[in-house]
Amino acid sequence: MIRIGLLLFALAFAAPAAAHTLQVGPDKPYKLPSAAIKDAKDGDTIRIAAGEYFDCAVVPVNNLVIEGTGPDASAVLTDKTCAGKALLVTAGANITIRNLTLSGARVPDHNGAGIRAEGKGLTIEHVKFIDNEDGILAAPVPDGTITIRDSEFTRNGRCDGDCAHGVYIGVIALVHIEHSKFFETRQGHHIKSRALRTEVIGCDIRDGANGTASYEIEAPNGGSVVVRDNTIEKGPQAENHTAMIMIGSEGVTRPTREITIENNTVRNDGSFPTSFVYNMTATGARLLGNKLIGTIEPLHGDGSVQ
Repeated sequence: MIRIGLLLFALAFAAPAAAHTLQVGPDKPYKLPSAAIKDAKDGDTIRIAAGEYFDCAVVPVNNLVIEGTGPDASAVLTDKTCAGKALLVTAGANITIRNLTLSGARVPDHNGAGIRAEGKGLTIEHVKFIDNEDGILAAPVPDGTITIRDSEFTRNGRCDGDCAHGVYIGVIALVHIEHSKFFETRQGHHIKSRALRTEVIGCDIRDGANGTASYEIEAPNGGSVVVRDNTIEKGPQAENHTAMIMIGSEGVTRPTREITIENNTVRNDGSFPTSFVYNMTATGARLLGNKLIGTIEPLHGDGSVQ
């Protein structure tokens, strides 16, 4: 009995600490998100009240949730970057960020991001990225995954030396983007991905009258690409007329198991011709059920159109 009691005592003290919720706001225990993030432990939740915070943070812990509590992403982090990188630098694993606005990220290297993703596993839900150099910039994490849902990317991107983009994904296993909006990206691409697999599902990707984006989607090193049920528009001010979706332009270094492009509504509002899909890989692209409006070549390169 004594041994059993000692064992139970040891197990109790070995149990992980309970997760906590850290509240941020003018009348909350933490006045800035960075202060709460500094005190957070693995598994905690940080809740940020509506308001504008001139703040940034490096997020080192795992399984953390950072979420705004106000309506329509009304908790705003703006105008400040950490580590010369981003408003939020996610170094920990399995982090979820939701219901925030991230705006105005600038750094001397011209690739300041709303989020710099450096850990393994990131989920982004209902986040607005407005007027950053990069909306999201993801570092290489070969087994990493990034999921983006119900988010908005507006007036991100620039090219000053190297280019910044709406979303720029490094060498990871999977990026999945669904039901998100990309609008008026500047000079760079709306979505650029070096992931082993890139999925863009049910999104609205538009240059509009003033956007100057290059490609709508680029997978410069190949990798599997699935683009389904999207609305895609190339605008009259687009700086690259070659294509909307470009695959393999920087050399095919990622195994390309599948290229499926289906059920998209595609419009070219420019006075120039363009290709919908420009495929430089040896994997045939499958185009099925797409609706093309304007001067658009459906496919350049290997594949089939149905």
